[in-house]
Amino acid sequence: MLRRLPVGPSRHLVRFVVGGATLYALKAEPLDVARREYEVLRHLEDAGLPAVRALGIAERVADNEGILVTEYLRHSLQYRRLLMRVPLAPGGYRDRLLDAMAGLLVELHRAGVYWGDCSLANTLFRRDGDTFAAYLVDAETSEVHGRLSEGQRAHDLEVLVENVAFGLADLAAFQGHPEAMDEQIEAAEAVRTRYLELWDELFRQVEIQPGDRFAIQAHVRRLNDLGFAVGEIDLEPGVDGRVRLSAAVTRRDFHARELQRRTGLVALEGQARLLLNDLREWQAWLEFYERRRVSVAEAAARWRAEVLEPTLARLVPAIGPARDPLQAYCDLLEHKWLLSERRRRDVGLEAAIAAYLAEGAPAPEARGAAGALDADADGDLEEAAGRATRGPATREPADG
Repeated sequence: MLRRLPVGPSRHLVRFVVGGATLYALKAEPLDVARREYEVLRHLEDAGLPAVRALGIAERVADNEGILVTEYLRHSLQYRRLLMRVPLAPGGYRDRLLDAMAGLLVELHRAGVYWGDCSLANTLFRRDGDTFAAYLVDAETSEVHGRLSEGQRAHDLEVLVENVAFGLADLAAFQGHPEAMDEQIEAAEAVRTRYLELWDELFRQVEIQPGDRFAIQAHVRRLNDLGFAVGEIDLEPGVDGRVRLSAAVTRRDFHARELQRRTGLVALEGQARLLLNDLREWQAWLEFYERRRVSVAEAAARWRAEVLEPTLARLVPAIGPARDPLQAYCDLLEHKWLLSERRRRDVGLEAAIAAYLAEGAPAPEARGAAGALDADADGDLEEAAGRATRGPATREPADG
């Protein structure tokens, strides 16, 4: 069954088909282009890189035509849907999308992938905790190499900056703010800075004193904070008796792997970082409440059974099948933080759930809001939080 979905600018005809519970994207293009794009996408999948999944090609050799079949990325969004109704201002969703674009290009270049036509229109985004995850969706001009040259990386980055500037300026004009176009071009240029900073952090060599384990741990923690797991650490002789430290990073899923190891949950990297923080906070509260040490394994099992799963059971009917339940839980945590910040105390999870559901379980991709709470709705949310927190002073563990 065909389904109509908005698509960005494309050289080729794109249609969407529903089969069972899966949505497929079908793109008609010259056969040689379709074959090359299919091979690149399969390579990206095998390498674990963020991209749509290629499923096959329907070929009509006599006419040199092909139809590339990919699986539509669940819970994904186009940049225009995310930014259409929100201010294109510093510090908002625009900058988070640009961070995701820079991170995506770094990951591709690390793996020897030259994109060739990197742009907002050729990227899909998923909300990932308090950040965004970016995925390559168009690989018509992409190439796979053993290693990219500095010139290839620089050219790809230049294309990205130019295309992002055009996309943001076009969006500002569409929103009726042509005076903001210059600022959008400056914002696009900042993608270059984000890219170079991240690249430098991943590949720079740090000089340390021999045997300085703290310096090694600090370097590894910085990479972990960026989401990268560290595979190997190399120490080479430096100058003045010092040694040069370099770390080989692997996939950007450090927190996702840790969350799966502890709880069995499969989440995006940004989601996993927030969920692990929530788990650690609840473990500390549980130890205080029960006046005993609680092991990591026990805390993870009880957090999932007593906190996460009951909360998801209440959220899922409100958010519907189109939204990611774990992302909704992350949105709830943000809701809880903002309520607690305004009341200058922890309002508790139960109060946050009541307030979040009373507001309609908001998500920016659903309503185009710039934040989890609107200033005009603050009074209603405070009232909901107040109703939920009235009662006995003693809290049950699942309320942490």
